[in-house]
Amino acid sequence: MTQKSKFSFNLIQLDEIDSTNNYLKQLSRTKELDEFTVVTARYQTAGKGQRGNYWESEKNMNLMFSLLAKPYALPIKYQFLLSEVVSLALLQTLSQFTDNISIKWPNDIYWKDKKISGILIEHDLMDDKISQSILGVGLNVNQVSFYSDAPNPISLAQITNKILPLDDILNLFILRFKELYNLLNTNQWNKIEALYIENLYRSKGFHLYADQHGVFSAKLKTVDSDGTFRLTDEQGKERAYLFKEVQYII
Repeated sequence: MTQKSKFSFNLIQLDEIDSTNNYLKQLSRTKELDEFTVVTARYQTAGKGQRGNYWESEKNMNLMFSLLAKPYALPIKYQFLLSEVVSLALLQTLSQFTDNISIKWPNDIYWKDKKISGILIEHDLMDDKISQSILGVGLNVNQVSFYSDAPNPISLAQITNKILPLDDILNLFILRFKELYNLLNTNQWNKIEALYIENLYRSKGFHLYADQHGVFSAKLKTVDSDGTFRLTDEQGKERAYLFKEVQYII
């Protein structure tokens, strides 16, 4: 384990770990950590995605990290705002290197129709507030071959035909995250929500989706503060979904 001092935040860099989220969560329960402490790993043996999905990454090729946030003033019912902040920080970071970056609801980051980054957020709760959050990010940077059964992965190197410095990208992400997090802490929630909706994948026009009743065509209406995804189908009927209740047909 090494602790890097050249960064503007507390960085703990590990060679290999099962999961940076697990490591940071356990560490935060044994000692007081500064907000924005980041744990990175050159390789994860059990990197986690949403609902237990595995995140594929070659050693030293990508960014796999977890960030500690302490959004004490954020009520639990508005926790989706934190997901929006992380998603927007990734979008703004990647947009420094390429166009066509968007957020696929709820918090996958896409380049065109391919996934470049995923997010896993785990909260510790106290009464009706969030005492701390572990924000896990997997970002495909320099890997050019993928072997898992993930349907549509892509990396920055594949998009730009360049090998990019991981530390610089991490620094840029933290800078963007802090700017957006300040909007959260100063109750500028409408601005966060508007930016999120503006940058959603397939935000314009009709597209195919599938729910428990089958495939249908619909267009985005909005995303509520609690993360509810609202679509309007071709018959003008509104459909509302929580996470994992609807799928994009890509």
